[in-house]
Amino acid sequence: MANGQEKDDLFLFADEELSEMSGWKKGADFIEVMCGCTSHRYGDAVGRLRVFASGELEISCECTPGCQEDKLTPAAFEKHSGRETARKWKSNVWVIVKGDKVPLSKTVLLKYYNQTSKGANGSHKGPNGRPCHRDEFVCCRRCNKERRFRLRTKEECRNYHDAVRNPNWKCSDSTSDKVTCEDEEERASRKVLRGCSRSPSCKGCTTCVCFGCEICRFSDCSCQTCVDFTRNSES
Repeated sequence: MANGQEKDDLFLFADEELSEMSGWKKGADFIEVMCGCTSHRYGDAVGRLRVFASGELEISCECTPGCQEDKLTPAAFEKHSGRETARKWKSNVWVIVKGDKVPLSKTVLLKYYNQTSKGANGSHKGPNGRPCHRDEFVCCRRCNKERRFRLRTKEECRNYHDAVRNPNWKCSDSTSDKVTCEDEEERASRKVLRGCSRSPSCKGCTTCVCFGCEICRFSDCSCQTCVDFTRNSES
């Protein structure tokens, strides 16, 4: 456990990189700083930004004492603040450095986020040069059996995406495979084979686990994940 703690600390930022930022503190696998976003109409909305080693960014809003908005993405925080020129959160969300408001894009805080984005859009590719996604499973509400979804094309990714969002998904809703509730569920030994190009029985790696790309995110979808991806791509 001690070694893991040390690794997480080393993986993030050096104290001197953060020392001039207001309200910073270090956790096991994240650092936290004071942040904000300014609306010409409503003024400053402040919050606490957490930067995780995975590249994930998470903001707890403190715009008012009773605000319940927690674990917001920067894009969602920007929208919540009432910022007039939204969709540019890297420039609009700021932290305090030496008493001045500095956009996130001009700090070290996006280092791991940018690395993750590059991985999703560049190095995260299969043998054909396209982003690689491993097979996923969705459980049927009626028969309680898990059904495999292959995610090789945008259409297949959309089928899976819609199935995951549907709490009442059933085998009969499947559009890619003709499967019914009467069909047997895959054996456990078969389920471990998820289509990773690096290792057939991979449990998840940077080759087959995608954090978001143009194939598995959809501009016409209203879910927060797709909305944030679309906004970030336009930033």
